[in-house]
Amino acid sequence: MGAASAAVLIAAALAGCGGSTIVNKIHGKRLTIYESVPLNGPSEPDGQAVLNGAQLALSQVGDRIGPYRVRVRVLDDATATTGVWDPGETEVNARIASSDNTTIGYIGDLDSGASAVSIPLLNRQGIAQISPTSTAVGLTSDAAGSSPGEPEKYYPTGVRTFARVIPDDLVGAAAEVTLQHQLGCTKTLVVDDDEVDGVEFATTFAAAATSAGLNVVGTQAYEPGAANYISFAQSMASKAPDCILLSALNTQSAVLVTEALAAVMPRVQIFCSGSLAESAYTNPALGGIPASLDSRVLVTVAALGARGYPPMGRAFLKRYQLTFGPPPPDAIFGYEAMSLMLDSIASATQDGRQPALRSRVVAALFHTRNRQSVLGTYSIDSAGDTTLREYGVWRIVNGRLSFWKAISG
Repeated sequence: MGAASAAVLIAAALAGCGGSTIVNKIHGKRLTIYESVPLNGPSEPDGQAVLNGAQLALSQVGDRIGPYRVRVRVLDDATATTGVWDPGETEVNARIASSDNTTIGYIGDLDSGASAVSIPLLNRQGIAQISPTSTAVGLTSDAAGSSPGEPEKYYPTGVRTFARVIPDDLVGAAAEVTLQHQLGCTKTLVVDDDEVDGVEFATTFAAAATSAGLNVVGTQAYEPGAANYISFAQSMASKAPDCILLSALNTQSAVLVTEALAAVMPRVQIFCSGSLAESAYTNPALGGIPASLDSRVLVTVAALGARGYPPMGRAFLKRYQLTFGPPPPDAIFGYEAMSLMLDSIASATQDGRQPALRSRVVAALFHTRNRQSVLGTYSIDSAGDTTLREYGVWRIVNGRLSFWKAISG
């Protein structure tokens, strides 16, 4: 389907929706892109990294697309009380963006659970949404790891408006299974924190592992917020795993769980999902795991090291380093999400020569083909997923993530 015919379908779907007034054409010369990221608690560094990356992308166009002035409004989806994304805050953010008649796009959310909240609200207004880091399968597909009703329940208009620049959990799980096979795992225990993102990846990994012949000896959730997890670790030791996959969002509890598992099972290798690629987990000075455990922990995340990216990606990492300091893994996804959004707007408006219609921006986003980017060359498929297939394996060295190698999922 071409971009023009897709735009017609989107506009027709929006016109048929009940409820509040549907805005398609943006009047005036101001376009607003909202960014919803966590800016409180342990996830704040990652939220800030995404914002910094997006800022670099916006600065390259001089905050303008032809005669249109592009404004970015940043919204915090975390609370100071919990330190992680909050459903209420996320809903407020999405409603703020939905009620703004100048909104042309939305960058976010970072966590898959948050995106599950924001997608249907933005979809009702036909707003193009790009997530830098939400990976849950069910946001775009009913494949293994999704829940009943997914993904249809997120798209009340019947038209897709959500895309992501990061490979989903199916790719991540396949990469993780390959890694564990390579490192000789024979009995893998899957542990999650019973949070949306943790459960989603744990479920997808377990299905992928079973399909690929990797022996999963159990899947067990723990409750975040406990003072210690020694008894939990002791109960897990009875399964005699040689490898453990830890899929969690809450870094504080994940640190304690890692310490307990490592103490009770001194020879087990621990693999972590990408949601733990945060300094709050890796750096003991910030409450992370002790340095003595560095050699026993590997983190698998979609971000690669500099040598894994094309020249554009390496140039971005150097620019980020000079402007903000060492780039966290999520920074490059923040850049690409904003860059893709800006290019979609430019394409939809013919570089500002045509009216800004939300439906045309969505159509342009989903018409992304063979895009040469900082991440590599990719397309966005009809579900909203990127065609990129590589994940990075990172070691922890002196409290910081250090890229080891890339694995295709």
